[in-house]
Order: sequence, then C-alpha cells, then structure tokens
Amino acid sequence: MGRAKQLWSSLIVLAVVVIGAGAVPITYIDSAVAKGAVCLDGSAPAYHFDKGSGSGVNNWIVHMEGGGWCTDIATCVQRKSTMKGSSKLMNKDFGFSGILGGKQSSNPDFYNWNRIKVRYCDGSSFTGDIEAVDPANKLFFRGARVWRAVIDDLMAKGMSNAQNAILSGCSAGALAAILHCDEFKSILPKTARVKCVSDAGFFIHGKDISGGSYIESYYGKVVATHGSAKSLPVSCTSSMKPELCFFPQYVVKTLQTPLFVINAAFDSWQIKNVLAPTSVDKRKEWKDCKLDLKKCTAAQLQTVQGYRDQMLAALAPVQATTTRGLFLDSCHAHCQGGSAATWSGAQGPQVGNTKMAKAVGDWFYDRSTFQNVDCPLLNCNPTCPAVSTED
Repeated sequence: MGRAKQLWSSLIVLAVVVIGAGAVPITYIDSAVAKGAVCLDGSAPAYHFDKGSGSGVNNWIVHMEGGGWCTDIATCVQRKSTMKGSSKLMNKDFGFSGILGGKQSSNPDFYNWNRIKVRYCDGSSFTGDIEAVDPANKLFFRGARVWRAVIDDLMAKGMSNAQNAILSGCSAGALAAILHCDEFKSILPKTARVKCVSDAGFFIHGKDISGGSYIESYYGKVVATHGSAKSLPVSCTSSMKPELCFFPQYVVKTLQTPLFVINAAFDSWQIKNVLAPTSVDKRKEWKDCKLDLKKCTAAQLQTVQGYRDQMLAALAPVQATTTRGLFLDSCHAHCQGGSAATWSGAQGPQVGNTKMAKAVGDWFYDRSTFQNVDCPLLNCNPTCPAVSTED
C-alpha cells in the first residue's frame, strides 16, 4: 500500500506540473482534408494555439514540431502508424514552455504573444507535395500543403493583423522554419516585423567518418519520395540540385528574411547521423561513442572536434550579415529552446554571458545584434547541461 500511495502522490504532482505548464488543447483543421492537405495517413493537420493577450494580442509565434524524416515507402508506412504520421494518434494536450512559454518570468519577450505549436505528421519538414496516392500503401505526401493549410487557418484567426511574427521550430521543424521563412514573410502584412528562428535545424552538408556525405544521399531520398523539389526555395533550386536545398547553408545565402540560429556546435543528432551514421560505420567502432562521448577514444574525440570546424564553415552565410543572429554553444545537445530551464533558466546554457531568451529577444526587437560563437572545445562551457538534450 505504501508504494501505491507513493505512486499516486507522484502522479498527482506530475499532473499539477503539466497543468501548471499550461496544457494547450489540440486543434484539428478538418476543412483542410478536402484540399488534400493531410498527414501521411490522410488525417487532418493539427496544432495547439494559446491566444495572445494585452500588448501581445497582435504578435504571433508559429513553432513547428520536429521529429526526423521518412525516406522511402517502408519508413513512411512505419511512420504513419505513429503520432508523427497521423493526427489521430497525437496527444490531445501540449504543455508550452521555453520559447512558447506563457510566463513573463521565463519568457519575457514572447509570453503574451499568440503562441502556436504546429504538429509534425508528414515526414518531409513540411515540403512534400505529390497528388497521386498509391492504393497499395495509402500514403499521402502533402507536407507543403499541410504547412499552407495551417498558415491560412491562423491568418483567418487574426494573424492577418500581425504586427510582429516569428516562424520557428525545433530540429526537422527548425529546418522547415528556414525553408519556409521567406514564404512566411510574403504572406504576412507588409507592415509587420517578421523574422525566423531555427533551434537545432542547421543540419550541415557534412562529411562523415568514411569521407563521404551520407546525409546528402539521405536528403536526396526524402526529396524524391515526397516530391519536395517544387516546394523548396526557388532562390536555391534555380542554381543547385534540390537535395542540396535541404541544407540551410545553401538556402541562407539567398534568404531575405532575418534568421536567428540556435545550435550546438557538437549537435548530438548530427554527431550520430551526419558524422557517424550506422550505415557507414561498418565495423561498429562508433556504436558506443556516438551515444555517449565519454566512451570515445582520443582519436574519435578529435574527429568529433573536427565536426565543429565543419559546422563553423557552414555557418559562414549566417555570420555574413548582422540581420542574422547566432547562438552557437559548445554543448552536446539538440533542441535547446523548448524548456524554460534551457531557454532562460538559471542553469541554462550561456554564450557571451547571455542566455538564449535574451539573445533572441534583443535580436528580434532590434535592441542589439547577437552573433556569438562559444569556446572551441567540447563542453568547455560550464553552463552546458550535464546530459545532452533531445527533442
């Protein structure tokens, strides 16, 4: 009985924490289904919407959920039976925190804005658009239509009167924020201040441990499977292969809208999947190391350190103009702006003695520019979290 009571009390505490975090109910865009704007399984797109108040009533932050990609029929079929491929399987409530947080103390610049979390159910960073549906697998590749359906729905709910707006995201959702950034600005009122924020979405065209670029072929499969080419920025695809326009370093060169990049130089997802993907690690030498850097050999740690050099080279276009912001820490992390602790908390990571929330807020409101690159060595920054953060 003692254990049962303890379990119940911990569940009650958990419930209080979730409610305290402001659980926001899901909204389904049922009207989008008729337009073919649907998840992989044909279900309606969905988002969570916490309305703005006071001085934030005409300010909007549209934040796109992350969750990787599916690259072929098999992986997309697998995905459609999860919440990342079907809105029917999504949790009905979502606690907002970090950049979406509703408390002034932890999110001073954006707490009273209209805050939206767009659910990710297409597996293409909201870029897919194939009309035909194969009856054998019943997969809908419609990510670009889903994105537009969400934006149109929000415009009808007041975003057409926006004075300030941010398109943001985490991981695959952050990549989507970069890919759709200029389009987002073109839809919003011309008088609005519109900027974009990428949290762990700066996936680089990096070399892997074999000397090749597994990630290039991986993105090539995503683009081919989802028919993404026509949804990618024309300013990039007019001069490069479509799969290369999945890499922010090439898209940013011609991006017109101001962008802020939050990233870890030793991004934990990229170390695992860009630097040391399983398919090129034939002898499984990186199997343990890439999951726990404490298990790396000295030579492997040198290779990981070298990944930062690749990251810095790829970030050159971000640093080319002060309208763009950069918060590059030396943590082993992925998606750092989603919790109050890392966004603005006392123990959260700092670069240039500045926390993420202040850096992004100052940049957005033009109070100051912010382009800071952390100390060069892995975990040289004492404010890095002890454990890597993942979305």
